[in-house]
Amino acid sequence: MRFKIYDFRLIIMSLKDLKNKKIAILGLGIENYALVKFLSAKKINCEITVCDSRNKKELGERYVKLARKIKWRLGENYDKELYRYNVIFRSPGYSLDKIRNQKLEIRNIISSPMKLFFELCPTKNIIGITGTKGKGTTSSLIYEILKNAGKKVYLGGNIGIAPFEFLNKIKKNDWVVLELSSFQLEDMEVSPRIAVITNFSSEHLAPADPNNPNYHKTLNDYWKAKLNIVKWQNENNFLIVNSKFKIQNSKLQFKIKNFKAKKIFFTKSDLLSRLIGEHNKQNIAAAVEVAKIIGVKDGIIARTIKNFKGLEHRLEFVKSIKGVKYYNDTFATTPESSVTALKSFSEPIILIAGGAEKNSDFKEFVREVKKRTKRVILLNGEASARIKKELLKINYPADRIKSADSMKEAVKIARDISVGGEIVLLSPACASFGMFKNYKERGKLFKLEVNSL
Repeated sequence: MRFKIYDFRLIIMSLKDLKNKKIAILGLGIENYALVKFLSAKKINCEITVCDSRNKKELGERYVKLARKIKWRLGENYDKELYRYNVIFRSPGYSLDKIRNQKLEIRNIISSPMKLFFELCPTKNIIGITGTKGKGTTSSLIYEILKNAGKKVYLGGNIGIAPFEFLNKIKKNDWVVLELSSFQLEDMEVSPRIAVITNFSSEHLAPADPNNPNYHKTLNDYWKAKLNIVKWQNENNFLIVNSKFKIQNSKLQFKIKNFKAKKIFFTKSDLLSRLIGEHNKQNIAAAVEVAKIIGVKDGIIARTIKNFKGLEHRLEFVKSIKGVKYYNDTFATTPESSVTALKSFSEPIILIAGGAEKNSDFKEFVREVKKRTKRVILLNGEASARIKKELLKINYPADRIKSADSMKEAVKIARDISVGGEIVLLSPACASFGMFKNYKERGKLFKLEVNSL
């Protein structure tokens, strides 16, 4: 019998359900690694096998710490014959389609660390935040507001902190703030008490990240995955959603209005903040609405927002040199997010952009580049050639487009052509792979080069 991914509800309601089971850990990423450590510490009588395409050396410290506690299936055939396992915990980076294509039976339970966390979490005070961009900033800001209000609160999820790292500490009345990606949400069958959708645009439609090759076949599939954050809510739950969704997604299959949760639409906040850009005013507004639901006092909300410095790699101010301000926005891996960054400044901009291919549409991006930039420096990458072609199509002067084979070269060019009162902005609009391991390395190298000027 072929397995159908949405045919059943998750049946792992407690750790006892894992007793005497053969468990496959499909990909030893951050979340699955934390889950294996958690299960090992609980000493449940079960057989755990890590299935990962990497070898022992590539897994490094994670392999060393777990080597004797569990079984291993590494290398080329790591994900074959999954039917042999009773329970399979997939990492967000592993495609559901690959699981669907295997001959699994109904008795094979497909789960994930996030799904299991929702089932086991001692508190139902869970706040989930998703969106194409802004979810990390919004999650962190909500966490800071609740912490300053004296709440016992934990922050985790896609932001890089696995919830199983702190599950044992959570009490019944505590709060949990989770940044949730579409890949964490795509097979979820439970929603948080308070859900936030910051925004939505084209993303994850091609396998750009070699360490996380999962992607959505269509924009509608991406949207459906996001909507699991609200799909399972009831009338007593809350959905905090960008006011643009009243009209923006009218062509998509699922409408926000169809869901049961109490809906609160946010626009922009005028509270004093260190964060720049109209998009951050929207992120702040979303966090404020969540805080109001929980009953946090206005003064605490305002003070927290005023003092919040923002996250690394998101329009992060690096340094001012001879009147030129340098900003690191390496997290802008889509044209839409780079357009948002460009609109955040009124000063002339020297833009460092380009990188790996994600099959993005650059038409709107290049129009904004033409309107707002003095020069463009393109990092080496397949998508950079397309950006240059689109720029030339709209008559952006060819002599104002430079190329760089390294971040050091890009920063040097930017320094040489900039004058006081201008902005040097790293906002690539592309993935980082090829020249860099990930967007974080790209941003760190940018800051290193700027600080060495």
